[in-house]
Amino acid sequence: MQISEKYNPQDTEQKWYNYWLENKFFHSEPNDKPPYTVVIPPPNVTGILHMGHMLNNTIQDVLVRRARMQGFNACWVPGTDHASIATEAKVVAKLKSEGINKSDLTREEFLKHAWEWTDKYGGTILEQLKKLGCSCDWDRTRFTLEDKMSQQVIKSFVDLYNKGLIYRGYRMVNWDPEAKTNISDEEVIFKEQNGKLYYLKYKIEGTEEFLSVATTRPETIFGDTAVCINPNDERYAHLKGKNVIVPIVNRIIPIIEDEYVDIEFGTGALKITPAHDVNDYEIGQKHNLQMIDSLDDDGNLNDHGLHYAGKNRFDVRKEIFKELINLNLLLKAEDYVNKVGTSERTGAVIEPKVSVQWFLKMSEIAKPALDVVMDDEVKFYPEKFKNTYKHWMDNIRDWNISRQLWWGQQIPAFYYGDGENDFVVAEDKYQALVVLEEQKGIIAQLEDLRQDEDALDTWFSSWLWPMSVFDGLLDLDNKDINYYYPTSDLVTGPDIIFFWVARMIMAGLEFKGEVPFKNVYFTGIVRDKLRRKMSKQLGNSPDPIDLISQYGADGVRVGSLLSSAAGNDLLFDEDLMVQGRNFMTKIWNAFRLIQNWNKEDKPLIDSDKEAIEWFGHQLNKTIVEIDQQFEKFRISDALHLLYKLIWDDFCGWYLEAIKPNYGEGISKEVYDQTIIFFEELMKLLHPFMPFLSEELWQLIAERAPENALVIAQQKKGAEFSEEKIKNFETAKELISGIRNYRQTKGISPREAAEVYTNVNQFENEAVIRKLANVSDIHFAEKTDKPSFTFLVGSTEISIPLSENLDLEEEKKKTEEEVKYLKGFLISVDKKLSNEKFVANAKPEVVDIERKKQKDAQDKIAILEEKLKSL
Repeated sequence: MQISEKYNPQDTEQKWYNYWLENKFFHSEPNDKPPYTVVIPPPNVTGILHMGHMLNNTIQDVLVRRARMQGFNACWVPGTDHASIATEAKVVAKLKSEGINKSDLTREEFLKHAWEWTDKYGGTILEQLKKLGCSCDWDRTRFTLEDKMSQQVIKSFVDLYNKGLIYRGYRMVNWDPEAKTNISDEEVIFKEQNGKLYYLKYKIEGTEEFLSVATTRPETIFGDTAVCINPNDERYAHLKGKNVIVPIVNRIIPIIEDEYVDIEFGTGALKITPAHDVNDYEIGQKHNLQMIDSLDDDGNLNDHGLHYAGKNRFDVRKEIFKELINLNLLLKAEDYVNKVGTSERTGAVIEPKVSVQWFLKMSEIAKPALDVVMDDEVKFYPEKFKNTYKHWMDNIRDWNISRQLWWGQQIPAFYYGDGENDFVVAEDKYQALVVLEEQKGIIAQLEDLRQDEDALDTWFSSWLWPMSVFDGLLDLDNKDINYYYPTSDLVTGPDIIFFWVARMIMAGLEFKGEVPFKNVYFTGIVRDKLRRKMSKQLGNSPDPIDLISQYGADGVRVGSLLSSAAGNDLLFDEDLMVQGRNFMTKIWNAFRLIQNWNKEDKPLIDSDKEAIEWFGHQLNKTIVEIDQQFEKFRISDALHLLYKLIWDDFCGWYLEAIKPNYGEGISKEVYDQTIIFFEELMKLLHPFMPFLSEELWQLIAERAPENALVIAQQKKGAEFSEEKIKNFETAKELISGIRNYRQTKGISPREAAEVYTNVNQFENEAVIRKLANVSDIHFAEKTDKPSFTFLVGSTEISIPLSENLDLEEEKKKTEEEVKYLKGFLISVDKKLSNEKFVANAKPEVVDIERKKQKDAQDKIAILEEKLKSL
């Protein structure tokens, strides 16, 4: 068989991915095997693959491919999220570029444009995931806005409303003036900004006296309806019950008292603008204050803003500053750094706004969702995120689920009159007529009803994802939901622990009475070398598709995983991708080496037997250790174990131990066993490097599709001998010591060495003789010749020095080594004589120091003995 000199990922990746798809290896249907189910965290339909996606989906693919190779019926459900705010913004921008305003269109006309845009540009990321090798069941691809998914969202809304868990009411919300919708508290990102603290003069009615009030937002004075002082503030005791005049506006408003006011902050007097601040809203409700909304949906001043009407809030801030100075109504302005709420989606500064919205009561459904995590019915990896989860669940607020958008599921509330409560909730207009007659006794026609204009928050569809992808809310007893739910593992980022993870747990318990998944693995955030989160804005993120083109999908996968410990951030370094590519090259070259050996019918020699026996034990041990790491979701650690097994143990030691001498062939028996080992390694490697492993698997032998590697079964961990492995480790150290002697003395590896040792025998003697090129071994014997001596544990090895060696130079080097070791020993002795250290350090740390002490003492004794012979 002719194998190319170099492995070329571009030649193999598309070939094998098409092969897997053609043979439906990723497709799953319920059967008698145990299920292993994963649902993809649905990326935005507008999205493209970034480094975070790459890491997250590589981990999912590793878990899914491994489960498939362990006898599970693996089902990985892909899909995308309709991303209300992001998608609507892109469609609005596209229409604007064509001279069309959203406001000039009907809802139906706009949605037609939105679907056209989605069909043309959406779903790019799913195609990119195929380049990464993701083994999703593409036949099951879902979209959160497709008909059946939307039906389930609407059904869940109606169900929760009928249970009294959804209500409609006036509340202070976070208004995004750019997206023109409210957003939830969790979608507000607070950022530090440099601004000013303005001290305004509020004149006391009927006097020349004024009250100084500090604010960072002078443009909101048009909505002021009171000034508040702390009742315990003696400075303002004489002002209780009086009124002040709002600067510029000239509105007379009362001075009220509330202990909410911090006496120490600013001047101790607060302007109260109930329509434009969350805390002011609460005070306004408590004191029955008038509510004046002075801003429109675009963040511009409305008619309440007098001569500033129609101007942007930030422009007004600059202009009003000048007017206050001219009117002598500004005491001073100081530089001030404060935290400003911004929209996660658009980056716009959030404007608090009072409006009618729909809310889901969270307290009732949060308690059971907290219990299942704290009781480990749903396990978090790393466990530290349980505390984050608990803190949020203990302080949960009602979820604002309505959005002022058209792209999304329209709220199924139907109005029949002008009163606040003149509505019914039903799955569609026809059902609404029935509900209206049954609940209100009103007989109406379809044209008498108008549906609520708002859409539901995108998260209100994705919180149903583990159920809705199997149509579990349409047909509660269908075969898919019964077989695949609850799902097995969820892989996601900690940044959506509240948006998504917590809400999915609540939904699963509420609608199915079961948790939606058993384990949640939180990946870290991908950062650059400066520890900055990778983002398009910073321009510090490479394009994963470019990396795949350069290093191969397998190289990128391995490079990402090698430094991605559970829950810890990954510091991206392109050298990791190089390491991944080098690993591919190492494996490819190892296979080429094996294939290039001539196979002969001849018996095994002792070194072959020792190497085969050792590697069999080492393989079994590593499989057990890999399984243990996967149980703890320590995927990076599992990969490191496999990397060492292949690179060091198989390529570095095993192949060298069995390699035939120059001009000779290899025993067919050894070759066959080596291929068996190599096949087992490819099975272990496949979840991490699917393309290379499948290519090599198919090169080993012609195989029918039913014998493809992607569905082959991995070897299970079997018994192994720690003693056999330890003995071979000792042999490796002995070989390395002898090789080191040659290297330091400039002796050719071809020159055989004579060895004296204090032990009666060597385990793996044949391997030692072969790899260290040892001619004679004198067991339990000392040499009186000048020699190079080293220790491996308690085994002492002496190699008589070459007659050509400069003995004076050797003596000098040995004395320097003794001097260094004695200095090192003093530092260790000092540490061990410190009673505090011995008492407080962990036992294993003290044991390490004692081992260092004994090793140094033994080496010094050997070197001093050597000096006597020089």
